[in-house]
Amino acid sequence: MISPAEAEAAIRNAAPPLPSIVTPLTELGGAVLREAIVASRDQPPFDRVTMDGIAFAYEAYRGGRRDFRVAGTQAAGASQHTLSDTDACIEVMTGAIVPAGCDCVVPVEKLSMRDGVASITDDAGLAANANIHSRGLDSRRGDRLIEPGTRLGAAEIAVIASTGQDRAQATRSPRIVVISTGDELVEPGRPVTDWQIYRSNAFAVLATLGSRGFRDLANDHLPDDLDTLRRRLRTHLDERDVLILSGGVSMGRFDYVPRVLEELGVSLVFHKVAQRPGKPMWFGVGARGQTVYALPGNPVSTLVCLVRYVLPGLDTSTGAIARSVEQISLTDEFEVKPPLTLFLPVRLANVGGCTRANVRPTRGSGDFTSLLGTDGFVELPAGPRVVSRHETVSLYRW
Repeated sequence: MISPAEAEAAIRNAAPPLPSIVTPLTELGGAVLREAIVASRDQPPFDRVTMDGIAFAYEAYRGGRRDFRVAGTQAAGASQHTLSDTDACIEVMTGAIVPAGCDCVVPVEKLSMRDGVASITDDAGLAANANIHSRGLDSRRGDRLIEPGTRLGAAEIAVIASTGQDRAQATRSPRIVVISTGDELVEPGRPVTDWQIYRSNAFAVLATLGSRGFRDLANDHLPDDLDTLRRRLRTHLDERDVLILSGGVSMGRFDYVPRVLEELGVSLVFHKVAQRPGKPMWFGVGARGQTVYALPGNPVSTLVCLVRYVLPGLDTSTGAIARSVEQISLTDEFEVKPPLTLFLPVRLANVGGCTRANVRPTRGSGDFTSLLGTDGFVELPAGPRVVSRHETVSLYRW
């Protein structure tokens, strides 16, 4: 069996890139950028007022003047006014261009207004360029603002819009189908017998993918029947870029998934990883470059393999910059007995001002209720060995 690091590397090497498309600004949330975003002009593009108040020449204030006649109003979005008299001021609004001849702004909280005269309070504490956001302070025209491979959130989309672009080149959203297999599974909301269980893995996977910005998601449930598996998996391979299955990949009589996938032309990259939970994981690539992740069916195994392998694979296919893996120490030492990499759920805790991982072992890979209240899982090196509180290990958040 290969190691988790080797499995991730194999996935990243095999996962083909998805095409990029020109995407409207309103549809860029969660997408991966495939072009550099360059500042089209200085930001801010003018000396900008940051507080409602008055603007005037600081030299007059430094000379002792505290009362200024209001000579006009500079609104946000209006063309620039000019102050021609240093004994006067111009009323200004937040976001407005600083009037010509002014280099200081006093907020309304430090003013009193009477008969068209603004008087500055004694505690104003002013300096030249006070409450002015200088032109080009944030960025200059031609600066690279966002690099290709960035997954776009609210801040990045705001920056793109600020450059005047109403669209950008981004990876086409991967068409993903999440598939549960097994005759024992029943859809939530329907009657269940004593020998059946409700289908839960698919909904956990869909929730994780949705929280990471993936939108083109489909959902299916397949029985342990060869003909049905062949027919429905062929359809999904024809229509989808990514297949994520749970169940049917181990050594049982009805674990048909690996056999059917290979019959349908999906080339095996690896089957089984030296890890617990999730050892039977299967990964392959279809004839058209479809990536197929067949995860073990126990819920803890499914979620661990999803976060540890599927998300990095999707990052590779979408061209996303690789996420850095957090390093953390345990709250207490832990003995790893099996000669397998061990994935253990954890709850993060503050210990002496440092964040540490408090291990929360499950009662087996089917015990998904033990995941409640956990923040993710740690990857502990294969045993037999004791991981001390002073060692750092990799942390993967749900």
